[in-house]
Amino acid sequence: MIKYILWDIDGTLLNFDLAETRAIRKCFKDYGLGELSDEKLIDYKNINKYLWKKLEKDEITRIQVLEGRFKILFDKYGYKVDDIPAYNIDYQKALGQTYVLNENARKAIEKLGNKYAQYGVTNGSIIAQEGKLRGAKLDKYLRDVFISERIGYEKPAKEFFDYVFDQVGSSDPYDYIIVGDSLSSDIRGGNVAGIKTIWYNPASLINDLGVKVDYEVRDLIEIVDILEENNE
Repeated sequence: MIKYILWDIDGTLLNFDLAETRAIRKCFKDYGLGELSDEKLIDYKNINKYLWKKLEKDEITRIQVLEGRFKILFDKYGYKVDDIPAYNIDYQKALGQTYVLNENARKAIEKLGNKYAQYGVTNGSIIAQEGKLRGAKLDKYLRDVFISERIGYEKPAKEFFDYVFDQVGSSDPYDYIIVGDSLSSDIRGGNVAGIKTIWYNPASLINDLGVKVDYEVRDLIEIVDILEENNE
């Protein structure tokens, strides 16, 4: 029987794409870099996704993602930023001030709150995540939020989930289910940990990684019925 729900934050409960766009454009303005064009924004997002995938495979470090994405972008387009670490911190702060819940996220969490213990699991930074969770008032629903930067391991690493299990107080994988939008970190992580998975896939993407998806939803409110049926 499912007792614990592990929610991914960015892209699942929160609209990360919108927050990312607002945050990077704010930083461009604050640093006097001018307006960030749509073309360069898309380029940045592709660079960012590429580096995060390498981190999930343990091929690079977290700091190489957080600072490297800006270094690559700035070098490519000739932007002059002397202190990229400071720029990254300002960007994290801007992310923490930008939060938009995905459709029915709050409604789903509220409906599930009386029956399940709910936790956040995220690869995002401490600065950004804590700001967003407070601002979106998700911290009132989640019993705890496990942030990879604090744990020292990223999803989908088994060590990340071992830490979560230890803190929650149950090592039984049948007690857990993870909800996430990322096949490579959330769903693969669930597979590695041996727990059930719900793939939040509002864009109807194709599962091209071959990972096991127990349930697939396009609207988060569908999860309420899935868990009720699962625990009958």
